[in-house]
Amino acid sequence: MIRTKRIALETKGRDQVIDLTAKVEQAVAETKIKAGLATVFVPGSTASITTIEYEPGLIADIKELGERLAPAGKTYEHDQAWHDGNGYSHLRAAVIGPSLSIPVENGALTLGTWQQIVLIDHDNRPRNREVVIQLIGE
Repeated sequence: MIRTKRIALETKGRDQVIDLTAKVEQAVAETKIKAGLATVFVPGSTASITTIEYEPGLIADIKELGERLAPAGKTYEHDQAWHDGNGYSHLRAAVIGPSLSIPVENGALTLGTWQQIVLIDHDNRPRNREVVIQLIGE
């Protein structure tokens, strides 16, 4: 069985971190898949999907890491091409990546105790985002 669910989000950008765990768990429960794989994907090139311990200190650390990896105040070749000032956001998203796959076992995601699924919007402005959850299993 293959099922696809979508989540619509309004994001703020600037490395906003959004916990998606409950929504992905809900999608798994709705499909009644007992064993399989959940893939979480964000279309676009200025946001990423990963897992973290979703707590204020680590959220602040993620923002600081982004600034070290690709500082927002620097001019990038992308900015020269498109004049949108978000070259840094593309680089941050490329490093983390747009998707994550989590095994489903006994009808539940196999996440660790302190592991949550998050979207990070790296862009320099608010966006309407869509997250695609594709579930494959039985």
